Amino acid sequence: MPQPRKRRVHYVPSTHWDREWHTPLMGFRPGLVRLLDRVIEALESGALPGPFQTDGQSILLEDYLEIRPDRRERVEKLARAGKLAVGPWYSMPDEFTVSGEAIIRNLLVGRAQARAYGAEPACAGYIPDMFGHNSQLPQIFAGCGVTSFLLWRGVNDDTHRNFLWRGADGTVLPGHKFGKMGYGTFQAEVGRSHEPLRRIEDEPAEFARLVAAFLAQEAAATDVSDILIHDACDHQEWSPRRHALLVAELAKHPDRFELVHSSLDGYMSALIAQRAKIKTRLTGELREPGRAVYGDTPLGACNQWVIPGVLSSRVRLKQANARCQTLLTAWAEPFTAFASAALGEEFAPGFLDLAWRRLLQNHAHDSMDGCSVDQVHADMEHRFDECRVIAEKLTVEATSRLAASVTGDVGDQELRVTVFNPLARDFSGVTEIKLEIPTTWPGFNEFFGFEAKPGFRIFGPDGAELPYQRLAQAMNRIRSRIRETKFAEPVTSHHITVALRLAVPALGYTTLTVRAVKPDTPTRHPAVPGLATGDRSMANEHLAVQIEANGTVTLTDRRTRRVYRDLLTFEDRADIGDGWYHGVAVNDQVFTSTACRADVALVSDGPLLTTFRIRTVMSVPAEFHFDRMVRSERFTDLVLDTLVSLRPGQTHLDVQTTVANTADDHRVRVLLPSGTDAATYLADTPFDVVERPIALRPDNHEYRELEVETKPQQTWTAVHGLRHGLSVVSDGVQLESAVRDLPGRPIALTLFRGFRRTVFTDGEPGGQSRGPLSFRYAIVPLAGAPDRTALCELGQRLAAGLRAVQLRAADVAIFRGARALPATAGWLRIDGPAVVSSLRHVGGSCEIRFFNPHPRAITIQLRLPASADRAAHTDFEGNVLKTLRIVRGAVTLALKPKQIATVRVNSLPLSLALR
Repeated sequence: MPQPRKRRVHYVPSTHWDREWHTPLMGFRPGLVRLLDRVIEALESGALPGPFQTDGQSILLEDYLEIRPDRRERVEKLARAGKLAVGPWYSMPDEFTVSGEAIIRNLLVGRAQARAYGAEPACAGYIPDMFGHNSQLPQIFAGCGVTSFLLWRGVNDDTHRNFLWRGADGTVLPGHKFGKMGYGTFQAEVGRSHEPLRRIEDEPAEFARLVAAFLAQEAAATDVSDILIHDACDHQEWSPRRHALLVAELAKHPDRFELVHSSLDGYMSALIAQRAKIKTRLTGELREPGRAVYGDTPLGACNQWVIPGVLSSRVRLKQANARCQTLLTAWAEPFTAFASAALGEEFAPGFLDLAWRRLLQNHAHDSMDGCSVDQVHADMEHRFDECRVIAEKLTVEATSRLAASVTGDVGDQELRVTVFNPLARDFSGVTEIKLEIPTTWPGFNEFFGFEAKPGFRIFGPDGAELPYQRLAQAMNRIRSRIRETKFAEPVTSHHITVALRLAVPALGYTTLTVRAVKPDTPTRHPAVPGLATGDRSMANEHLAVQIEANGTVTLTDRRTRRVYRDLLTFEDRADIGDGWYHGVAVNDQVFTSTACRADVALVSDGPLLTTFRIRTVMSVPAEFHFDRMVRSERFTDLVLDTLVSLRPGQTHLDVQTTVANTADDHRVRVLLPSGTDAATYLADTPFDVVERPIALRPDNHEYRELEVETKPQQTWTAVHGLRHGLSVVSDGVQLESAVRDLPGRPIALTLFRGFRRTVFTDGEPGGQSRGPLSFRYAIVPLAGAPDRTALCELGQRLAAGLRAVQLRAADVAIFRGARALPATAGWLRIDGPAVVSSLRHVGGSCEIRFFNPHPRAITIQLRLPASADRAAHTDFEGNVLKTLRIVRGAVTLALKPKQIATVRVNSLPLSLALR
């Protein structure tokens, strides 16, 4: 009879340490310190041979050393010796509620921190608790030096442990899927972690039986010869007694098992060496909901849940995160890089590092996903604030210095306004600027002096006067002016919002001059013809908008003659869930605004901008009665105040909806019928655009965790037929959308949801999201398949906009640099359908990252400053893959379908040769 082959068993001790979750950060910290105190002592004494896996995230050691700074030398010694496995993450993020760029930065910070401790960064991509996995993670891992993966959620196959995962671009990584209880399977099935009063260490015979059953189960499911014992679970410490029993038990079977004290890298190295044995494949996005019971487990069922409701929980966190991500990647990083190169001045990089660390601390999955207790999310607000303040300060400093260094002086009756464009595409069109007009400037009045108006004229960089449309004014506003050796001084101004046409180079600026006029000199420009065509309608050359009596919008695409009706219908329904799930009530009542009253006002009308205000009032249940499981019979007014705007040349409708949320326990969505009969739709995710079926799986009713119609987006969702379709594009705040499996295929964009349940509490108010909430999005009619690049960049434009720096003569004297700059300049432009995600200064180089969102190969050109003479294609860590030729100021690259690429160019003084 053939003898069973001998299997190598990799014993990997670890923990799964959510920094904050059902307990705030500083509530969990003492347990972390106690755990690592004991682990360090066990590693030093030899009681634990090691390595000890620090949960795949370097922040555990950062948190530990904040309390135990005296132990840094001991930690570094163990890290250098390979006894502490560190990284690859800084903090373990979610993969859909943060940007793709943030995922890369998380890995870069984690791996750099591992090296700072003296460790070789972990190369095993540890993703055991993320709520589904995005399609580009294999490529992201590979670009950061991570060679494999270990996951659990989002995959229902429990008969195999080893997989090959093919990402969107074709990158294939080998990996491991944890068992029925995920990363805690060993502690659940052997350590009996779900039985709080039982000490399995006191039952050696039963322990031996459980170990044998566990190893048999893992051996049967594992393609390669090596077996993994991952001894870890949520906030659980390493057990010396259980470890000793395991060592003794396997020593009884030297012909069947070889126990090695290993790391995840050690196990994955063995798996990689036997890659040819792995036959099971995974492809693209992994978001399978938890299926029915796989078989008997200690808890009676497999515990894989993908947990989709986190996309829309605690929307204010999503807003703060989107704001910080945009400030860092669209403003602070590129413009400090440009100002440094152009002016020869340093902007302390430590500030950017600190801002990123604060942001990435909030990206931990139980933090960013809004599924923790209220105190956790209150703590996050301060970290977001720190990141935002740093990024805003750096942006203001860099753009002010660039603006002040433009050639020429500013007169006493002049205001220099420099407008910056953060995208790698030239901007040409209408924009709005809030001018800060000095209160000492003269003004004029209409008729009998009913309202004073500051008088001024605006001139472009070529000296030509620019017509503008006056939109709004707020008088006698105050700000501060800071001089390095003086007390802060107040500066008062009138804030006058104007619309005007501008052309701003890609990743560059243009300079305007605003001049005062003589007293009582009217400064007006033709206000007709405006875009309004009636008291509830407007149109430009591409679109016609009709606001209906109930507040919905009928949009006509004048290019295709397609009419879209019932846009901006609002839906309100009960939410009895928590931060993890939108809970659907049996006794629900779903309200829509189709029969509501709406008030319509014309806010502004002119040749450059027309805006209507639509005030929709829905009467909705005030709360959910959990004692009777019904929506309340007491109703409250839910006021949805929406601004819809149109500019000349614009092919989308701008929308801003502000909700005064006075109700509890509900979800609010905006519905946008597309008029198509499509079977699939598109949505952008980190570095990708994915196609998903509209219909839910036919066997959904048999699943333990239901598939839901809502799915992730980064900024946009689109559904289309051959000749028409519709897209909604947000500014990165609305991360949850759906295309409903109904006639007309309406897109449903979740604005927010409110809930009271939080983990291990009797309920808390923070999840209800009471008070005012504001959302910005665009409705884009399509003539067929969408331009993926254009939609991605529209999302970036909605998030970042343009930025105007306004300087008086005194401000120019404060900020002016040693080098003179031209009135209009751009640093870098991309020609071709790639999307730029990042531009920053790294060492002595400028690093640009971009991706191909298309399922086809593309060719692009990066138009560089003429001073650039060296360029290289690198991986995400900066290792050179290929030297690139610069021909006539441009680098040409061919990108594979869905490829993410990073280019570094030398950073010579750009003021010598700005485009």
